[in-house]
Amino acid sequence: MTEGSGRPEACVAVGRTEVRVAVGRTEVRGVELEHERRGSGPTLLWGHGLTSSRADELTPPVLIDWDRASASLDVIRYDARGHGRSGFTTDPSGYGWDELAIDQLALADHLGLDRYAVGGASMGAGTALHVAVAAPERVSALALVIPPTAWGNRREQVSAYGRMAELIAGGRLDAVIAAGRLVAAPDPFVDLDGWHDRSAERLRAFDPARLAGLFLGAATADLPPPDAVAAIEAPVLILAWTGDPGHPVETADRLAELLPGAEVVRASTADELDTWTDRLVGFLTG
Repeated sequence: MTEGSGRPEACVAVGRTEVRVAVGRTEVRGVELEHERRGSGPTLLWGHGLTSSRADELTPPVLIDWDRASASLDVIRYDARGHGRSGFTTDPSGYGWDELAIDQLALADHLGLDRYAVGGASMGAGTALHVAVAAPERVSALALVIPPTAWGNRREQVSAYGRMAELIAGGRLDAVIAAGRLVAAPDPFVDLDGWHDRSAERLRAFDPARLAGLFLGAATADLPPPDAVAAIEAPVLILAWTGDPGHPVETADRLAELLPGAEVVRASTADELDTWTDRLVGFLTG
C-alpha cells in the first residue's frame, strides 16, 4: 500500500464473479513503484518486459489473461522502475536485471512475502532469474515467459539498444520505429494487424529522455551466469514463442539444458499462445 495512506481498490468482472484489485505505491531504493494485487491462491510476483507496464499487459493481444489467472492465483504485478506509473532514475546501471531483482526483493519485503513464485516476460524473466539466484530460499517456483537474448547471443541486441538510445536522445524516435517495422512479428502474431502499430504507440507514449535511458540500461543487462542458473532448484516453467530474434528459442533451450527439470512449452500460433494462461495456472497450482 502507499506509505502513510489507504489502499485504493477496484473490482473487475471475471465470469460471474468480481475480483478485487488493490493498488499501492511503495518507495524502493529511491524510486516509487506502483503495484497491484488481485485474486487468491498461490502467490505470484510478476514482472513485465522492457517498455511495457501493468496497463500495457492488459492490451490485446495478451500473453497472460490476468483476470482469468487471478481466479486461481494471488497475482501481484508492478511497474518496474522507469516504466508505467513508477518513478524513474537516470543512472542506466539501475536498469540491469540484477538491479531490478533487488528492487523486486525489496518490494516483496514491503508486501510481507517470505516465499513466493516469481515470474515475468522478457526483462521480467531476466529479473526473475536474478531473484532466484540472489535469494533461492524465497522462490517457490519460476515462470519464465519469452526469455530474451542472453550470454554470447546478446551482443547484437546490446549494440542495437545502444543505437536506439542514441537515436531517441537525438530526437529520431521515428527512425527507431521505422526500423522496428522491418522486423517480422513473432510467429503467433504474423496474421495480426496492428502488431507494429501497437509497438510504435507504446514507444511514443514515453518521455524521450526516459525511453533513451531505459534502452541504455537494457544494454547493461544479461541473465545470471550459466553456472549460477544451473544451481537453481525451484521448479521452472518456460513459455517461449518462435520467430522472434529478440526472444529466441535458443535461450529457452539453453535454460532447459541448465535446468533439466524445467517444463518448456513453445508457441508458434495464436491458438498455442492462448494456452499459456492455463499452463501457468496449472503449473503454479499443481
